[in-house]
This record gives sequence, C-alpha cells and structure tokens, in this order.
Amino acid sequence: MKRLVKFAVLASLVTCSPVFADTLQDAIQSDSRTTAERSRDEYRHPQQTLRFFDVQPNMAVAEIAPGGGWYSNILAPLLKEKGQYYAAHNYVDDKSSDYYRKGLAAFKEKVASDANFSNTKVTAFHPTKALDFAPAGSLDRVLTFRNVHNWYMGDGQTGIDNAFASFFKALKPGGVLGVVEHSLPESFDDEFQKKSGYMKKSFVVAAAEKAGFILIASSDVNANPLDSSDHEKGVWTLPPSLRLGEQDRARYLAIGESNRMTLKFIKPTTK
Repeated sequence: MKRLVKFAVLASLVTCSPVFADTLQDAIQSDSRTTAERSRDEYRHPQQTLRFFDVQPNMAVAEIAPGGGWYSNILAPLLKEKGQYYAAHNYVDDKSSDYYRKGLAAFKEKVASDANFSNTKVTAFHPTKALDFAPAGSLDRVLTFRNVHNWYMGDGQTGIDNAFASFFKALKPGGVLGVVEHSLPESFDDEFQKKSGYMKKSFVVAAAEKAGFILIASSDVNANPLDSSDHEKGVWTLPPSLRLGEQDRARYLAIGESNRMTLKFIKPTTK
C-alpha cells in the first residue's frame, strides 16, 4: 500500500505549470527581499526547492520557525492572492530570551507594514509549548528550513516526536511536509547530532515515519559536497555565521553554506 501511495503521489507532482513558474519567479523577485537575501540564493536555491515541494499559489502553507523571514519574503507574496501563509514563529513567553522577543517583534512589524504580507497569519510553534500552529487538517504544505537540529538540541527526542506529530496533525490527507536540514554523514557518531547542528537523514526520516508520514522523494538541490560536516564550531563554522571569525575565513567562504538534505514527505490519504 505504501508503495502504491508513493508512486501515485510522485506521478501527480512531477509537473510544474507555466503559471506557477511565473508566479514563483515573481515572488523570488519580490521587493520584500533585500540584496543580502538574494545573495544567498546560490546556496538555498529557493526556486528549485519550492518547485520540488510543489508549493502552489492557491495553497494553505505553514512555515515553521521562519526566523528573520528569509523564506517568508518569498512565500508571503507567492500566497498573497489565492492562498494562505502561516508563519509559525518561535514561541515567546516570560522565560524567552531577548533574541527571540526582538525577532518576533521585528517579524510582526514587517507583517503589519509590508503589503506583500497582507494574507499572513502569524502563529506560534514550540516542540513542547506550542504545537497547534494551524487548525487540524487545514494545510496543504508544512515547510521547515534548517530547524530540526534546534528541536533536538533543545528538547531531545521528545521535541522531535512532538514536532513531527504536530505537522502531521495540521496537514490535510495528501498534504506534504517539506524538510531542509544540515546533513550529517551516516558514518558519523550519533553524538554529533547533539551539538553540531547537523542531523542524519536516517534520523529525520525515522522521525517523520514515526509520526505517520511516508517519504516520497529526496533531492540534492541543496547539497554541498565541499562540506565535510565536521567543523570546530559545528555548522556555524561556515557562512553565514563564520563563528571562528578571521581564522581560516577564506577556507570556509570557499566551502560555502552547509551540505543539506531536502526531503519530501506525504500524509497518506489512507491508512
């Protein structure tokens, strides 16, 4: 049954309409995006990635933990006219750091002032404190970019299980979960996942399958073979963080941003 579901879905997702391609390109060229953001397209490949996840302008889409809004500045204008964009921002409470408080405040200010965000709903997500970021069964897509390691480093396996279960709950049957994450080679010790910012593909796939998802496709669009995934300051050794400062700066700039897995899962329509 899983094989039948997998191939049926793959057949339905292989095409990309010219209208969607034009709309997506317009969103990528949106005036909400800064020059600094555009400069990172060569590492994050937003056009290819969103096509791979088959994000259409008429869909209800949630982005988990959008941070400063790098992908938000593409998704909000893409979904503004016919769809619905949920920005499930990091949950903030009395114990939250100033970093998260300021980040949420800045994001809300952008939503209030930028016309491209006129159809954006800002909600909250946290793997133990805020799991209902959208109505159950309401979403066509849930997307998360480079966040799985944060949930694991912060709340361990419980945080991972809660997160993927909440994504499953929010999606419609047949809805897609898109995951981009820093990729740790399978040959590395599991302990690397606790502090490096890199995660194993097998770990992510197992977590999604435990929640009920089926992996239907993976892509190398965000892969970087120059990245060894073994750095003194973890993934933050590489740009854009460059945690070592001037130490070996040219070397890490030459490597570029991290090697990343890009995974597409489906919530089955039948059990």
